[in-house]
Amino acid sequence: ILIIIETISLFIRPLALGVRLTANLTAGHLLIQLTSIASISLISTTFTLSVLTTITLLLLTILELAVAIIQAYVFVLLLSLYLQENT
Repeated sequence: ILIIIETISLFIRPLALGVRLTANLTAGHLLIQLTSIASISLISTTFTLSVLTTITLLLLTILELAVAIIQAYVFVLLLSLYLQENT
């Protein structure tokens, strides 16, 4: 029975890694989408607040790019560790 549990564990690890990476990247995209919608809707009411929201959107985009680079590095590192453990 231990062989079955270890085999399932080996298949679940990369799947859990993919779900975690997808959730992290989706959260950033969702935050950027909500901020851009707020910026567009604020143009007609308060221009200065819209400009501040747009600057925040630019900073979030830079942060999302950094997160994407880090997540790609973590994905490759953990996947190589998982594969190295199995061979």
